[in-house]
Amino acid sequence: MDRLSGLDASFLYLETPAQLMHVCAVMVLDPTTMTTPYSFEVLQREIDLRVRDVPAFTRKVRGVPLGLDHPVWVRDKAFDIERHVHRLALPTPGGYDELTDLCAHLASLPLDRSRPLWEMWVIEGYRPEGGESEGEKVVVFAKMHHATVDGVSGSNLVSHLCSIEPDAAPMVTDEQPAHPRDPGRRELLGRAVLGTAARPVTLVKVLKPSAELVTKSIGRARRGTAMAAPFSAPRTSFNGTITSHRSIAMADLDLDEIRRIKKVTETTVNDVVLAVAGGALRAYLAERDELPESSLLATVPVSVRDSSRRSTGANKVSALFTKLGTDIDDPLARLRMLSERNLHAKEHHNAISADALQDWAEFAAPRTFGLAVRAYANLRLAERHPVVHNLVISNVPGPPIPLYFMGARIDALCPLGPVFHGAGLNITVMSNAGQMHVGAIACRESMPDTDALVRHFPAELARLSEAVGSLAGER
Repeated sequence: MDRLSGLDASFLYLETPAQLMHVCAVMVLDPTTMTTPYSFEVLQREIDLRVRDVPAFTRKVRGVPLGLDHPVWVRDKAFDIERHVHRLALPTPGGYDELTDLCAHLASLPLDRSRPLWEMWVIEGYRPEGGESEGEKVVVFAKMHHATVDGVSGSNLVSHLCSIEPDAAPMVTDEQPAHPRDPGRRELLGRAVLGTAARPVTLVKVLKPSAELVTKSIGRARRGTAMAAPFSAPRTSFNGTITSHRSIAMADLDLDEIRRIKKVTETTVNDVVLAVAGGALRAYLAERDELPESSLLATVPVSVRDSSRRSTGANKVSALFTKLGTDIDDPLARLRMLSERNLHAKEHHNAISADALQDWAEFAAPRTFGLAVRAYANLRLAERHPVVHNLVISNVPGPPIPLYFMGARIDALCPLGPVFHGAGLNITVMSNAGQMHVGAIACRESMPDTDALVRHFPAELARLSEAVGSLAGER
C-alpha cells in the first residue's frame, strides 16, 4: 500500500476552487529536429509508451474511510492516454500573447481527481516572432498536482520523456517500482485506526526538537543572524484573497551573464536571481505608485532530498524567508545585502531538521484541514491579518545541455508554481542549455498584466551587469 506522506496530502487539503495546487510547465519545442515529421497522433502514442509503466503517471488518489488518515495511491486500471494528452491550436496570429492567454486559461482549470493527477496540452501553431508557418513551434503545457511532485521530483519525471539526442532513448530507462497495491476497505480503516492511536507518541517526538529550535531561533534573532521572519511583509495589491483566474508571463535571461556576475561579486546564482527579481518587483510596483517603504518578503522553497531521512513521499522540501531588497534602488547594493542575508538564512535553515515540515504535516487532519482552508478563503482572512509573505520564488536547476522531448528540441522550459491566498504571485526560474527561463503566474484579478512585471527582469539584469562592470573597472 502506497500511502501519501502528510506533506504530499497537505497539497490536496490546501486545494480549493480558487487555490489550485498543481504545478505547470510551458515547453516550447522545435519539431524540425524530430527524426520523423511531427504529428499529434505519433506524439501522443510515444508519450503513452513511455509513461504506461511509470507509477507516478498511472496512479490515482483513493481516500481512506471517514477521512481518518491520509489517502493512498492506487493504480488506475482504466488508464487512457487520451484523457491526459490533448490537442489545441493557437488562434491567429499565434504569438506570445495568444500563447500566454491560453496557458493562463489552462492553468485555471482543476485536475480531475478521479484519474491520475496530470495532463498535457499539445498546442500547435505557435509563432514566437510572428513569422511564417515554417517557423512554427509546438508547445506542450503540462500540469501535475503538487501532491505528486516537487521541483526535483518533477524534473526527474520529465526525464522519462526526454533524451539528450533526437533519436536517443529516454534519460531514465531504469526498471520502475511496482505499481501500488489497491487495499481493501477494512485494511485501510484498520491502518488508519492504528495510525491515529500512535499520533500522541509521534507528537511527543516532534515537540522536543521543535521547542529547541524556537529557543535557538530567538537567540539568532537577538544576534541578527536569523532568517527574515514571516508576518513582517508589507501589503501589496497581490496580497489578498485570490480567485481561480490566472495570468502568465515568461522571459529569458542569459545564464552566462548571471554566472559572470556571481563570479565577480563572489555571490551565488541564487543571490543574483533574487536580486534581479527584487529589482523587477521594485520597478513594477513603482510604476503603479505601490512601492512600499519596507522590503518585500519572499518564501524560497529548498529541496531537502539529499538530507531527508524519509524514503517515501514525493515532496521533500523546506522553505526559508528572505527580504528581496525592493527598498534598495542600487542593484549592486541589493545583491550584496541579499548575499549577506542569505548566508544567515541558510545557516538558520540548516539548523532546522530536514524533515521538520514533513513531520508536522503528518498531523494535518484531512477533514479539519480542508474545512479550515475553505473557511479562511470564504472569510477573506488573508486581508485581515499581517501579510505572511508577499510571493514565492523558486530556483530549479535544469540541464546544462539541450534536451529533446520525443525528438523535438526544447527551446524553452518555464515552470509555474501555485499561488496562495495572501500571496497571489509565484515566480519560478529554471536553467536550460545556457538560458535562465523565468515563469511568473499570478491571480489575474490581483495582477492582470503579469508581463508588466516579467519584462523588467532582462532590464534589471542589464542594470546589475552594468553596475558589476563598473566595479570590475574600479579594480
